[in-house]
Amino acid sequence: MKNTVRLLFIEDDALIRESVSRGLQQDGLTVNTVADGTSGLLVLKNDPYDLLLLDLGLPRIDGITVLGTLRQQGNKIPVLILPARDTVADCVRGLNAGADDYLVKPFDLLKLAARIHALLRRQAGRAGGTIGA
Repeated sequence: MKNTVRLLFIEDDALIRESVSRGLQQDGLTVNTVADGTSGLLVLKNDPYDLLLLDLGLPRIDGITVLGTLRQQGNKIPVLILPARDTVADCVRGLNAGADDYLVKPFDLLKLAARIHALLRRQAGRAGGTIGA
């Protein structure tokens, strides 16, 4: 696996976007952010990332549409949905649309980081408990 893990976080709430990004950067991850679905799709089209953190309630294009578009384009990036919506129906809808995991806000940053690392291990074909060489 590459030494630098790059995440894209698509989140419209600036406070959440900045605090989560800062916390994950302290965990050694590189996090780029955008505030709407249209910008997120454009960034993902032009720049590869290791994982996508995706809000659902986005301006311009909502998160489910972003996810559906990525999957229709054949983009297999792991996606962790980070919504405020906590119904079973919303979770099932997100997972059925192609998400790999679903973590409802508010969440603990340690739990988020652990889920990110688990998805990255799975993407790299490793089921073990560590990331690295």
